[in-house]
Amino acid sequence: MSDPCDMSAEALGDAFARRRLSPVEVTTAALARIERHGAAFNAFTFVDAEGALAMARASERRHAEGRPLSAIDGVPTTIKGLSPVTGWPNQRGSRSVGTEPCTEDSSSVAALRAAGAIFLGLTTTPEFGWKGLCDSPLTGITRNPWNPSRTSGGSSGGAAVAAACGFGALHQGSDGAGSIRIPAAFSGVFGIKASFGRVPAYPASPFRVVSHIGPLTRTVRDSALMLNILQRPDPRDPTGLPAEPDRDWRDGIEMGVRGLRIGYSRTLGGRAHVAPDVAVRVDAAARTLAAIGAEIEETEPDLPDHADAMLVLWSSAAARLRRLLPPDRLHLLDPGLHEMMEIGAAWSADDLYAADAIRMALGRAMGAWHARFDALITPMMPIAAFAAGQDLSAPGQRTWMDWSPFTYPFNMTGQPAASIPCGFTADGLPVGLHIVGPMYGEAVVLRIARAYERAMPPVFPALD
Repeated sequence: MSDPCDMSAEALGDAFARRRLSPVEVTTAALARIERHGAAFNAFTFVDAEGALAMARASERRHAEGRPLSAIDGVPTTIKGLSPVTGWPNQRGSRSVGTEPCTEDSSSVAALRAAGAIFLGLTTTPEFGWKGLCDSPLTGITRNPWNPSRTSGGSSGGAAVAAACGFGALHQGSDGAGSIRIPAAFSGVFGIKASFGRVPAYPASPFRVVSHIGPLTRTVRDSALMLNILQRPDPRDPTGLPAEPDRDWRDGIEMGVRGLRIGYSRTLGGRAHVAPDVAVRVDAAARTLAAIGAEIEETEPDLPDHADAMLVLWSSAAARLRRLLPPDRLHLLDPGLHEMMEIGAAWSADDLYAADAIRMALGRAMGAWHARFDALITPMMPIAAFAAGQDLSAPGQRTWMDWSPFTYPFNMTGQPAASIPCGFTADGLPVGLHIVGPMYGEAVVLRIARAYERAMPPVFPALD
């Protein structure tokens, strides 16, 4: 491709190795694209052009000496605005937090820095990542790259928009109830949350029991490449899985889907009403997987009711967050977050333990289901992106989780899950296919996603 902003991270690494491009050239191009188009979508809360170019010059020297730090050395990368980066301010989307520079890196930032990634800036998020949208009193509304009047989804909305627009090649996100997969589906990119503990997560999210870290990228292979880096252990996170220093998530990714047993659930046991043009695209995706060799069986996993339990877990964490914030700044919070905090304040310890018991029962049910199936596919979202700036998509909904029924169950179970673009609605909005693997089954999720991507290559918005 003539524009390095549209190249994959893998292609950039190859171009650096062959001396066909330099990290400084690519970083300069990424910053120029952000300068030209960033304001239209509001994907960044902070851009560090000077720091990015300094990192790029250091990377260029390493490549010239034949000693790059990793396969992503020199690749422009963004960080979600919940993750501390040494020397950068991080208000976590909130006016209740000061602008003092951070004094340490988060786990994923430290791993990316050690790998030589070029940090462009912080992407937008709602306050503390509390909802599956991307607007906040601090940063305003992040807009969909396919239709700026629609939401990008969230909470990793800025990261998804940056991926779709080519504002860098690699984008770090987090997912507590769908926050990687929702914006990936609404914005038309690939995003995967790894199994709980696969990617260290220091400092811990307020929603830690269901929170995962993962990449958002334009290609499946780039997410696998980024996951290689993000999985590096961090002793500051006691929930991290054991290190697998030789594990490359690209291994086996090109094996295809022949012989894989994939269950297809349209409604997750009647828990979702899926818009007709979304259902058409997801049905077509299931047929595509069958056509390239997968054994597709329509199924509805027998799952315990879990929506109320998730609300208890999520809102209790929000209530705890309120107790950690300065009382004289609580009036600055998003009113929706205030409401979630109020819901959480009403629960007892018994309620919390009961919700956790349902979380464990859900995990057991999915473990039994995976004895028959290698993976589950569902619609990623039951609807396409709705109007920007509103929390609910339809009358009668109580919280944002009511319009995202396919996402949070698999935060409760801790399983790996991904969203991959599978077409567009009649009015040109992206639709996502949801791929869920067994616990610690990232390899099968990536393998299915890559096979689908080869069969149905994604497209991205034209900015110029």
